[in-house]
Amino acid sequence: MDTRFLGRVDYVPTYEAMQLYTEQRHAEKITENTIENDTQPSYLLPDALLICEHNPVFTQGLAGKVEHILNAGNIPIVQSNRGGQVTYHGPGQVVAYPMIDLKAAGYFVKEYVYRIEEAVIRTLLHFGVTGHRVAGAPGIYVRLEDPFSHALLPQRPQKHSTEEINFTGLGKIAALGIKVSRHFTYHGVALNVAMDLEPFSRINPCGYSGLQTVDLSTIGVSCSWDEAAGVLSQKLVSYLAT
Repeated sequence: MDTRFLGRVDYVPTYEAMQLYTEQRHAEKITENTIENDTQPSYLLPDALLICEHNPVFTQGLAGKVEHILNAGNIPIVQSNRGGQVTYHGPGQVVAYPMIDLKAAGYFVKEYVYRIEEAVIRTLLHFGVTGHRVAGAPGIYVRLEDPFSHALLPQRPQKHSTEEINFTGLGKIAALGIKVSRHFTYHGVALNVAMDLEPFSRINPCGYSGLQTVDLSTIGVSCSWDEAAGVLSQKLVSYLAT
């Protein structure tokens, strides 16, 4: 996987570059019947992983509802084609965009999401933090009272329950939103490291009213953006490999 550290970049040009890269991979696909002694498709452009941070921006997913943006103020809103609702990107957040061929990798979207989340969980563990999944709410969460506790969360929601997801005592530390186009992926995951969290109060993060958002800094972990970016990129490359 070709890993590229972009530094701080605007969201829209990065989004457009991901789209263009994916379109080029479609265009450069060599059909199976032109490959001798090989039944696997081949591509001139390799799988890639973009690591960056963005200037302040709210991004809406395809299912995004305007009512989840409470007060954008002077922060721009960008409509994207990823899944999910509204989220915020800003300095101090590591954003990772895996662009891989799921068909060649040999697994499906559900496992792809699981692997991304596992990479985030292992990244947090590197810093002593225990990350948790919450059923029905993609992303990674931490216990606000004790983010270093290894105790499992009770399943949320409970099996066979029709109740809304209960986020009591949890803070969201990583948000996930992906796009899969003819088995090629783009968009990805954002891990909060040390950022101004105030803009999250201007939205219902990921469409959940009252959901608290945290970063490594607010739960007592001191690390640089570069350190967190390095660990997350390594974990993503490892867990997304076939």
